[in-house]
Amino acid sequence: MVIVIGHRGAAGLEPENTLRSIKAAIEIGVDEVEIDVRVSKDGYLVVIHDETVDRTTNGHGFVRDLTLKEIKNLDAGQGEQVPTLKEVLDLTRNKVVLDIELKVSEALNKTLCLIEEMKIQDHVVLISFKHDLLLKARSSNPNIRTGAIFFESPKLSSLDVIKKYADGIYVHYRNINKDLIDEAHSKNLRIGVWTVNSISDMKRMIRLGVDAVTTDRPDLLIRLLNSLFKGVNHKSKL
Repeated sequence: MVIVIGHRGAAGLEPENTLRSIKAAIEIGVDEVEIDVRVSKDGYLVVIHDETVDRTTNGHGFVRDLTLKEIKNLDAGQGEQVPTLKEVLDLTRNKVVLDIELKVSEALNKTLCLIEEMKIQDHVVLISFKHDLLLKARSSNPNIRTGAIFFESPKLSSLDVIKKYADGIYVHYRNINKDLIDEAHSKNLRIGVWTVNSISDMKRMIRLGVDAVTTDRPDLLIRLLNSLFKGVNHKSKL
């Protein structure tokens, strides 16, 4: 069965990276939720994708220049606040795996400390385009699960190096190919794709044999999987 990862919660249905969006994804029945983490001016881990608050809130400015209080006073959509990573972990704990995308280097040590403090190592995966952060995470905690994000498909010859700091790779769905999938599987690397929102593309990813699909519309993907694999239980409540 394909692992269903709700992108920024259920970003196609609710305001992205909010508790409302994450709750929706959990209710839909995802296996994992992906969120993005940055650091506020006063050192708090906040869940927001962009380097500014302009696109996703009614505020303006760089996340790094705003205090947590200032960020919390913003409307992130439908009256939702920008949550802290701690608030998200409290929500997802013992429900779904949380894929934490590290957007900035400053988030790494704080995130690792929070994971250890909450004793939730088995419930999280650290992912990033910044692969040096994954290597540092592994050095700090060899048991932490990690995933390397790519836009272009990585060279097959690079997979042995990637395996030293990542348990899986996540490639933009338009750039995935069967050779990469087969080679990744031969090296026990999980291979996922992002961000797949149309039924036709979802079907193509399933046919190719990817392990995980990240989507803004987990409801559509779960319905598709349930229709294709009748008799195979999925935790979806749809």
